Amino acid sequence: MYFVTDVALAVRFFLQLAVILLVCRAVGWVGRKYLGQTQVVMEMIAGVMLGPSLFGLLMPEAQTWLFPQTIQVNGTEVKHPSMSILYVASQLGLVLYMFLVGLEFDVSLLKEKARGAVAVSLSGILLPFTLGVLLSLLMHQDGTYFAPEVSLWEGAVFLGAAMCITAFPMLARIISERGLAGTTMGTLALAAGATDDAMAWAMLAVVLASFRNEAVIAVWAIGGGLAFALLMATIGKRIFVRLEQWTQREGDVTQTIAITTFAIISLAAWFTDAIGIYAVFGAFVTGACMPRGKFSERMRYRTEFATSTLLLPLFFTYSGLNTRIQLIGTGEVLLMMGLVIAVAVIGKWVGCMLAARVSGETWHDANRIGVLMNARGLMELIILNIGLQFGVITPTLYTVMVMMAIVTTVMASPLFAWFSRDRSAVPA
Repeated sequence: MYFVTDVALAVRFFLQLAVILLVCRAVGWVGRKYLGQTQVVMEMIAGVMLGPSLFGLLMPEAQTWLFPQTIQVNGTEVKHPSMSILYVASQLGLVLYMFLVGLEFDVSLLKEKARGAVAVSLSGILLPFTLGVLLSLLMHQDGTYFAPEVSLWEGAVFLGAAMCITAFPMLARIISERGLAGTTMGTLALAAGATDDAMAWAMLAVVLASFRNEAVIAVWAIGGGLAFALLMATIGKRIFVRLEQWTQREGDVTQTIAITTFAIISLAAWFTDAIGIYAVFGAFVTGACMPRGKFSERMRYRTEFATSTLLLPLFFTYSGLNTRIQLIGTGEVLLMMGLVIAVAVIGKWVGCMLAARVSGETWHDANRIGVLMNARGLMELIILNIGLQFGVITPTLYTVMVMMAIVTTVMASPLFAWFSRDRSAVPA
């Protein structure tokens, strides 16, 4: 039996952290200067580069030593505790970041654009879901893409849900980096993206409930999520007002106020994760329901820098470590990957663009909303990892969908910048 001491794990973690931060910053600089990408997209690519797809391909022994995935315990291969530490730290960064996104979420603008948000959200669900279901019929043949025990409808709903996903954390960060936080277009895109992801997670819960013959999974995810959002928007919002009053009395966000807030965020993240919707939604809803004023301003000031620069890159790196581009292969799988990417782009970009235009947005803004909604990012990787873990999809389909997520995410930032710059290209 092989033991890993706490000291050894701590030493390895600090080295991992140093490598992640330096690589993410270097790749981000190259992406911003030469490729027109935002830091957040390049951090996703940097995470993949640090995994088996590049670092592991060029220097397999060094990559395995720095980021050991498994360990032998009594003859059984189990997850290395170093990865568990990295995972927990990455989740902390993601949760805090999504709280900050919610804190900047302008609910009043959402009320003004409620019709547009609903239309974009529904189009961002119905069209890609329908296309995903049709595509699953081609895949559900010989067990190449779905496990043999997965029924036709389970495979269809899973792929449809995976097509509906929007890279909500990345969407939020792109909007923030482009200075669109608090604008009508930014709020509309965030609202539609959050709704789409929530619906996709609900559909995933239904698939897992059927696959495992446990209906309680779906009940908890859908019912618990609605109850949580309603509770936070009513009773929670009234209680949170006291945080602003407390801050006004103290003159700033003190340690006690910050600790209280972090405890609330942690409880919200724990609850939504426990019911199967994922922790980011609990953090986002909590931030959106917090009072605006001195509390939100000072809380953001004290939290944002460390979260964005220190903790959030860990999330992208951890997900990238589980991506293996080498599994794409050639022939039929490569053609299927091209079809998946085409269906994904048509379903999200075109569907959301038309819905935004019908809702009163100019062609210019409608097109930019479609581009943003088309990015899948690492939210897609999360839902794919769950499907792979529970045996719903095969490693082949996992790899195909990961490549779709990378392509649609990399497309988002330069296309958004191009359409933002060239207003004359799209008629109003």
